[in-house]
Amino acid sequence: MSNPLFKHINIYLSVNEETIDQYFNQHDPAPFYRRQLSYEFENYILNYIIAAKRYTTIQYKFTCNSENDKQYIEPLIHAIRRHFSIRKTLKEAEFKRFKKRSVILLVFALAVGILCHWILPSVLPEGAPHGFMSAVTNSLDVFSWVTLWRPFDKLVFQWNPYLKDILILDKLTNAEILVIDNVKKMAVESAA
Repeated sequence: MSNPLFKHINIYLSVNEETIDQYFNQHDPAPFYRRQLSYEFENYILNYIIAAKRYTTIQYKFTCNSENDKQYIEPLIHAIRRHFSIRKTLKEAEFKRFKKRSVILLVFALAVGILCHWILPSVLPEGAPHGFMSAVTNSLDVFSWVTLWRPFDKLVFQWNPYLKDILILDKLTNAEILVIDNVKKMAVESAA
């Protein structure tokens, strides 16, 4: 049974002239929309979505206290999307390398298995005692299974974390944006 708390995650961000610099790397002189995100801000987002599952939706909610604060939303959104898009591309490249290395390791392990079962028994002398041949073939069986275990384990069980990370980074890149306008709220509250 899935937990309804993890079906939707809202990431709340307050945007104004004082807080906008906290979201970016302070040593980056580029314009806002091209700046790198700060390490603390990235960790805030990643820690906030740590419980995200496959079907979890993610939404950024930006809070503005004045009309002037709205000018910072678009550059921040662009920087966030750009940052997580780059991270996703890097993770996809890492996954590609993982698959390539795992397949190469599997081919190497299969070559060792073929060497152990077809070539080595034919090289052994035929006049060897039956017990000796049995011990050698059993040892070769064990050795070939040991060399095959790691590639099979990697290809069958260890690829899923890569796909989960890629999916989460894609959700962070394409998350829905909602602007909470506190200016209108304050005007309604003061009129009441």
